[in-house]
Amino acid sequence: MSERRIDTGIWDKLTKAVVFLLVIAALLAVAVWYLPLIKQNERMRSEILRLQQNVATEEETARQIKVQIEALRNDPETVERYAREKLGLARPGETVIRFERPGSNAP
Repeated sequence: MSERRIDTGIWDKLTKAVVFLLVIAALLAVAVWYLPLIKQNERMRSEILRLQQNVATEEETARQIKVQIEALRNDPETVERYAREKLGLARPGETVIRFERPGSNAP
């Protein structure tokens, strides 16, 4: 018996090309479908990083304020310095001299 070869000619090549193009089209469709989700994910990750930095900054500020509050509660020298600087108070018999910045008394 001899083998017979059927020449499908151009149709076999066209079928393979169509299948290849369909696979490429499907991959492109998936990429186009998920691209907005990928970009949204990147935006959200950068937003999370920004917010984490804000939280760290605010926690540091809160820590500094807590230290100041504790110093005002427990350290008489801190209370005295605060009263002198912020409230302009002085001990009895002291003379307070205040210096104004140049240009602050301009007309």
